[in-house]
Amino acid sequence: MKSARKGTALIHEVRSTEVPYGTLAIWFLGQESVIIKGDGITVYIDPYVSDFLDRNGPVRSYPAPIIPEDITGADLCLITHEHDDHMDEGTLTVFHAQNKEAPIIAPACCRQELLRMGVEGAGILTANAREARELFSKLRLTVIPAAHEELEQDENGYERSVGYVLELNGVTLYHAGDTVIYPGLADRLAEIAPDVAMLPINGRDYFRREKGIIGNMNYREAAELAVRIGAETVIPLHYDVFAGNSEKPGYFVDYLYEHYPEQKCHVMARGERFVYVSARAFV
Repeated sequence: MKSARKGTALIHEVRSTEVPYGTLAIWFLGQESVIIKGDGITVYIDPYVSDFLDRNGPVRSYPAPIIPEDITGADLCLITHEHDDHMDEGTLTVFHAQNKEAPIIAPACCRQELLRMGVEGAGILTANAREARELFSKLRLTVIPAAHEELEQDENGYERSVGYVLELNGVTLYHAGDTVIYPGLADRLAEIAPDVAMLPINGRDYFRREKGIIGNMNYREAAELAVRIGAETVIPLHYDVFAGNSEKPGYFVDYLYEHYPEQKCHVMARGERFVYVSARAFV
């Protein structure tokens, strides 16, 4: 009951939060699960807030800040890839039932699984890296291919794993999804020069790969990428939910402090609301 009350309070905070132009409100739900809100639009990215994996795989290190039943009033859901801690059946079945009008954008390979979960076909949109998409007359969405740990495409050329660039309320935010750095990624993102870059830091190694745990960039690579692409602020992700696939975000902060002390970063607390203010929006 205590966690449910906290979740209710957090969702009330999401509903009641309105931020001015040039800002975005961001809530961190763990792993790579976040809520983004700006200009009245509420976006969930990789919502994983159920105990689904507790029954079918690794146990969470801590309870999610909300439960699936808390999620109402969503306008859009973005899925980066098909892994259970990103495309969570326990969350998405409830999400869709309670937010029927909210499209779910996901890689093409996720479609059949989403249909099996009960998501209506008309509500599933394919993440397409070939063209940007305008939504709600307020949000411009660009899909960035992700390499988890390799770049993979289906027979129609659609990526298996993706990240997203959201241009909303005068702020440009990049959520990398699960990815390593591959040739051309830094150059593409440098052209975008996101205000906020949300990057995984848990890394990868032989022994995790041996167990079937596919990895990402590590904290050094994430720090270097943030600087290379000109991100105004960088937020680390994917370091906290599973003890066997985690990282200490302090290492990421220390690396930036020692090598790039002028690079802004923010480590989000569980369930925190962080309001990002872009100086660029007023230049």
